[in-house]
Amino acid sequence: MCEHDHTSGPVPQSQLQRRHVLAGAAALAGLGLASMIPAPVHAAKTNGDSEPAARRGNSTHPAPVIIEGGTLIDPTTGQVTEDAVVVLAEGKVQAVGDRASTRRAVAEYRNSATTIEAAGKFILPGFVDAHVHAQTFEDASLILSHGATTVRSGSTSFYQDIALAQIPKYAAGLSPRMHAAGLFVSPDQSDSILADPDLAPLASSRHQLTTVSELAHLTKVNISRGATVIKTRANPRAGLADQDPLELVYDRDQLAAIVHAAKGAGVLCHSYSAKAIAGAVAAGVQSIEHGVFVDEKTLASMAGKGTYFTPTLFGISGMAQSSDPVLAERGREYAPILAKAVGAADELGVTVIAGTDSFGTDVTAIGDEANSLAKAGLSQLKALQSITSAPARMLGVHKQGVGRLVHRGVADLVLLGSNPLERSTALSDVQLVVAQGAIVRNDAA
Repeated sequence: MCEHDHTSGPVPQSQLQRRHVLAGAAALAGLGLASMIPAPVHAAKTNGDSEPAARRGNSTHPAPVIIEGGTLIDPTTGQVTEDAVVVLAEGKVQAVGDRASTRRAVAEYRNSATTIEAAGKFILPGFVDAHVHAQTFEDASLILSHGATTVRSGSTSFYQDIALAQIPKYAAGLSPRMHAAGLFVSPDQSDSILADPDLAPLASSRHQLTTVSELAHLTKVNISRGATVIKTRANPRAGLADQDPLELVYDRDQLAAIVHAAKGAGVLCHSYSAKAIAGAVAAGVQSIEHGVFVDEKTLASMAGKGTYFTPTLFGISGMAQSSDPVLAERGREYAPILAKAVGAADELGVTVIAGTDSFGTDVTAIGDEANSLAKAGLSQLKALQSITSAPARMLGVHKQGVGRLVHRGVADLVLLGSNPLERSTALSDVQLVVAQGAIVRNDAA
């Protein structure tokens, strides 16, 4: 389960080019993608365009896909369109709606498209998992197979998520759309310091990174290397028996320094205790992760500030089955408290979003988390929104069509075998996944 402007701290140097960091992260992730890392500007031909060709990525797209005859659900409203058609081509939604409104696009792409008959099934946008730890192609593939075509990283140890975030530009369907956090802004950095020469000034503090200048420096290096979100913590991990998940790690001032240094990138904060959560919310974090002992006063503050809540309920509940007696007891104690917190958050107007906290190849289906949220009190529609429109809005990508199938939106789609507006368990009944226009799973035939 996982402020102030302190300019006296060391400043990242420009000599280390971002492409070199990405290449190293790709190697550590086992990607072998040296050819996919953008070339230096001076070495690229522009072909008459202002942007170098090497930076634009591969211009080829997967073959068109037509899904027809299913029931289309708009997660933002719950509106249903029977006998619907979706046409995906050139990395975009070319048409979506009833047969009459999509007829022209179908005629244009029919001869070159893969056509999938969806009668009796339910058409939705690709899902969003707001808390994962993906570091390899295998991790990414497993996450995609459960329908999560967009994810928010909960950090990696050597920038692997930043490398994975580049993949869709060059090879559709190999990685979700990744909102990368880079390195975890946490006290014990250990060998993660070696991920980047610009972190060398922090070497002596690598096991106890606590000063606001150090925290700001690590945050700024993450941003300079391509992180689009920042992950930090206010408490230790509940999933490690030798750690006390209620101990305060970073206080309001320390967290505020991280938020300030993030320069608008959303900060997700791992926290369990009431005091830690209150401090994180006051510091201005974008979302609270886990948040077991959040109190009503802080929930009210979250609602007023627009702070999101990612409870990772399925994972925390699963600790009850641990063979470790300490973790099993935590799972039994924490799960019902957290479930009540989810219900209370929803009643007070806090937006609850789904995150699995999947780590490596230990991947939880995002639909299982959404189903857990429904059991805790979210309506069927809000459970659906927790993995579509709500996290898309949090990440600022809703206007690109993430979380909702719209004309010219991203070509990400999930086909379910049953109706998620009738029962939330349907969100795990994934039969087809299309990511960036590429079919990555097809059990619908």
